[in-house]
Amino acid sequence: MYWKDEGYLLSKSNFDENSIIIEAFTFEHGKYTGLVYGGSSRKQKRNFITGNKILLNWKSKNENRTGYFNVELLKPIAPFFFDDKKKSVCILSATSILRILLPERETNKKIYSSFEKMLNSLSFDDWIDSYIDWELSLIKELGFEDEVKQNFNNDIKKSLSFNRNLLMENFIIPNRLKFPLFRNILENFFS
Repeated sequence: MYWKDEGYLLSKSNFDENSIIIEAFTFEHGKYTGLVYGGSSRKQKRNFITGNKILLNWKSKNENRTGYFNVELLKPIAPFFFDDKKKSVCILSATSILRILLPERETNKKIYSSFEKMLNSLSFDDWIDSYIDWELSLIKELGFEDEVKQNFNNDIKKSLSFNRNLLMENFIIPNRLKFPLFRNILENFFS
């Protein structure tokens, strides 16, 4: 089994001395987890920063087994915002939310496109508004469109709080998930 796709790095964790396990959100294949041999080497490390856009080559002996990735960096995202704590936390918040809410190996091109659009908006002054809109579009795309009506006249704190409540009521509490730490940190920046 083999495929090639673009995606964004959602997380990484050490596996052994030289390898890492990554989770990526891909355009054609949804959220996928796999092993990267040599991923913790000095040469490869810069590719594996949460939020970076990557090209993934996935291989496995069979579709239902954990496979491994060969990865190339397509576009560094996170490094451009290392000097901006709020934007860095925004990336970590969004990737954390996708990690816990997206089902494994289920394609959702609308969520992918809206996530990409939100990341691209980090260069603009109204980036937090784009993030808030992204959370709402994610909630709608995951099936809670009827409940989502928001107009707080650009009150960032109220908007983030409203979204947090929707996420808690519809996903976090019913599924006994842990609310992402970075999402709390992001909201606290605007308190």
